[in-house]
Amino acid sequence: MADHQEASVTLPSEPASVSVARNYVITVLAEWGMPGDAEIADTVRLIVSELATNAVQHTFGQSPTFTVDVALDRDERLRVGVTDSHPRFPKRLPAAVQQDNGRGMVIIRSLAAEAGGRLTVRPTREGGKTVAIELPWTTAAKSLAAGNRHKS
Repeated sequence: MADHQEASVTLPSEPASVSVARNYVITVLAEWGMPGDAEIADTVRLIVSELATNAVQHTFGQSPTFTVDVALDRDERLRVGVTDSHPRFPKRLPAAVQQDNGRGMVIIRSLAAEAGGRLTVRPTREGGKTVAIELPWTTAAKSLAAGNRHKS
């Protein structure tokens, strides 16, 4: 396997694209050797769902598409990012009892931290932003090994 791999897909900013984004990332990771039933795959699946949902719901029609990028440095990091063209950065909202949404970034940050990773938000040259998670590949590799043990 190559030391560095990358994949990306650009999708329309519509609700149906959330499941497409999630399935795309899991398919790419499976092609790179991570079984879909690995614990880290569940974490990545949930994070991608949250990131893609945010890109669809919070760009207010100002970003007609969003791009999902996946990169793997075999011995170091797995990175998954969602880029849209809306300039507003996500905000952590207070968790009011009556609030039905607004906790996505808290969920993403918590899941990434639990897996030994981190969440970053950075502007793009074009005026949009990329919201990304980075996870240590060692976490993914341990999950991969556990998945292979369960298949024996």
